[in-house]
Amino acid sequence: MSMFLDQTTIDIKAGNGGNGMVAFRREKFVPNGGPAGGDGGRGGDVILIVDEGLRTLMDFRYNRHFKASAGENGMHKNMHGRSSQDLYVKVPQGTIVRDKETGELLGDLVEEGQMLTVAKGGRGGRGNVHFATPKNPAPELAENGEPGIERKIELELRVLADVGLVGFPSVGKSTLLSVISAAKPKIGAYHFTTIVPNLGMVSTSNGANFVIADLPGLIEGASQGIGLGIQFLRHIERTRVILHVVDMSGMEGRDPYEDYLTINQELSSYDLRLLERPQIIVANKIDMPGAEDQLKEFKEKLAQQYANENSEMPLIFPTSGVTNQGIDPLVNATADLLEKAPAFFLDEKVAETEDVVQYGYTPEESSFEIQRDPDATWVLTGRKLEKQFEMTDFEHEEGIRRFTRQLRKMGVDEALRQRGAQDGDLVRIRDFVFEFVE
Repeated sequence: MSMFLDQTTIDIKAGNGGNGMVAFRREKFVPNGGPAGGDGGRGGDVILIVDEGLRTLMDFRYNRHFKASAGENGMHKNMHGRSSQDLYVKVPQGTIVRDKETGELLGDLVEEGQMLTVAKGGRGGRGNVHFATPKNPAPELAENGEPGIERKIELELRVLADVGLVGFPSVGKSTLLSVISAAKPKIGAYHFTTIVPNLGMVSTSNGANFVIADLPGLIEGASQGIGLGIQFLRHIERTRVILHVVDMSGMEGRDPYEDYLTINQELSSYDLRLLERPQIIVANKIDMPGAEDQLKEFKEKLAQQYANENSEMPLIFPTSGVTNQGIDPLVNATADLLEKAPAFFLDEKVAETEDVVQYGYTPEESSFEIQRDPDATWVLTGRKLEKQFEMTDFEHEEGIRRFTRQLRKMGVDEALRQRGAQDGDLVRIRDFVFEFVE
């Protein structure tokens, strides 16, 4: 079974703010002490951080729920509660983060130590010292802490490589990777030997270095989900140069030129921008009988194609992973092409800045909604209304009166009347039920 995981969904919950305190000064010889309730502490954020030691999203296979701690409640003598520590979740380099519900791109994490706040903790509730007025110098009123953001996010890993090896299964990509780098991929004489992307570091004779990725073999229809290709086509998007490996031996009974056209068609079908990347054609297995003749015919067809398109034909390097023929010229040419190849951004928003792309989470406060249950109870829902509900301290009468004023200010009373609510009807917000009073 493959131990490579490159796409997953996780649940995250930032910490709630601590509750404010209702308290009063209790000092000797001070008979009428004023309010002295402290504020609650801030809840912890949930922050993704890049760890270069991780290579897959495997750590999220069995642990998909992450919850930051809540802030400490306020205390007597105007003492504020302690804010909670943020929760850091480690992800590998190359992780793309999206909101599960909206599909919004939240960030693209590519550098070691790069951080992205994906859920903000709630602020602490205010103690009763904040609600003192000349008319009410000793209020029994405080706020509960603001609830932390809760959401689902999608993590998608796209391996970080400068160069990508593409081609049909068993054309020699894994062998080529093992020859030009220190990587030791699994090599077998059967299709789909490679079932996970393999990375290798290549050092050229002129001192240049680059990272190369051997991506699992594509077949016709890969962009529609056939074979393994659809699982790994996304990893090609980060590469700046594509090495298109073509088997010139014809051992599989396929025509090299048709193979070349088919793979390019799959790349185009997945994302047309992939064909914007410069390609080098690797005419592999040139040491096999008949390969030279196949290469000659391949070049003729390719020259005709690019002449008709009035475009420049890509470089072709005859190679053999067994005899090391043509390896050094291929590696040096790849390094030279990388120096001129531009970066290809995954999203237009990412291209707008060279800095870390970080998307703040600023949800729009939705208006309240009114529904009616089969038992004739009016049910109130809505982000803003429910947030006010959670931050209300219902243990004190003043907190209940304040919440009533907030509902009236939001227009809930008038909306209920327009819907036909009458004196004595039951109204429910979550599990809290009260009577509607004209």
